[in-house]
Amino acid sequence: MSSATPTSVPTAAPRRVALTDPGYQAFVILRVGFTVAPILFGLDKFANLLVDWPGYLAPWINDVVPGSAQQAMYAVGVIEIVAGLVVAVAPRFGGWLVAGWLAGIIVNLLTIPDYYDIALRDFGLLLAAVALARLAQRYHAERPSA
Repeated sequence: MSSATPTSVPTAAPRRVALTDPGYQAFVILRVGFTVAPILFGLDKFANLLVDWPGYLAPWINDVVPGSAQQAMYAVGVIEIVAGLVVAVAPRFGGWLVAGWLAGIIVNLLTIPDYYDIALRDFGLLLAAVALARLAQRYHAERPSA
């Protein structure tokens, strides 16, 4: 008796068959996105090319953390780079790590007036990170063969 369910991709399935599975496609899209985006945003915390990142740090957090807001953004950048790398290597854990990080960002943004729209966007990203973690769990043991 086979342990595979009708919706699962068999372990020995050819790569092209696995890549036609919409669930696996969604997993790959989310994995790539949540690898690349946190790494790029993390790197930008050091350059401030996209935006002046210290402006996104709630004043009460800036009062609690040591150093300047820019120094806090350096720490944030390192955390985001690490989170992206964890997603690349272990998406079952990295998805939850990114979701937790986004929850913290949402709390930060909800305490800054006029940043509610960004908090809402980040909530959508949090849901996508949870979906990645769940899909990674689903496809962890079912890697397509070459």
